[in-house]
Amino acid sequence: MAGHSKWANIQHRKGRQDKLRAKLFSKLSKEITVAAKMGDPDPDKNPRLRLAVKEAKSSSVPKDVIERAINKASGGEGENYDEIRYEGYGPGGVAVIVEAMTDNRNRTASSVRSTFTKSGGNLGETGSVGYMFDRKGQIIYPASVGDEDTVMMAAIEAGAEDVQSDEESHVILCEATALNDVSTALEAELGESESTKLVWQPNMQTELDLEGLQKLMRLVETLEDDDDVQSVTTNVEASDEVMAAYAES
Repeated sequence: MAGHSKWANIQHRKGRQDKLRAKLFSKLSKEITVAAKMGDPDPDKNPRLRLAVKEAKSSSVPKDVIERAINKASGGEGENYDEIRYEGYGPGGVAVIVEAMTDNRNRTASSVRSTFTKSGGNLGETGSVGYMFDRKGQIIYPASVGDEDTVMMAAIEAGAEDVQSDEESHVILCEATALNDVSTALEAELGESESTKLVWQPNMQTELDLEGLQKLMRLVETLEDDDDVQSVTTNVEASDEVMAAYAES
């Protein structure tokens, strides 16, 4: 069963989320503003906004920051962002998808392309690696919410496709278009989730050794440091030994 991608687990172990806290708040606020601009400013009437607010809350974004992001859109103050997906190959031939929101396409394209080149990768055309991923809804609950069978039954009844449970969490996957409905149903059964968002789920993976993983993660981290980049996903596969060695490096 599919769940967290290993590179996401590695990032967590390396403490990247702590280092990127301010940037994370900024990226989540941008998504809220864009979602509110595209639809109704009321999260109950705007599924995309509801999910954006939910994800922001789960990442401990303060309530006033969330409200300010919504009000910015309602007042017509927010910049007009274009949503762009870049696709390419990182070190070792790993497939990489980069999602960005930008008010300057040329600036962002130049920055992303330069980062790929300097990191030993290359930026491709749209669709060049997209076939290696499926667009899915992902909902994460802590392991403490219930045992594997309890969560599995709740997920099936909510309309989810897949569940992976381990000692830390339950990762639930569903069709992208069903994320709002599935997350709402699960919330009624299990309470607030730790994370609810759309993800790119690899359907084929590329294995790397320690050196390759280190090079790839430098690419990922540099991309994530770009203010225009919202998310970075790879199809990397690494053995437990390589992951352990990387975490200690």
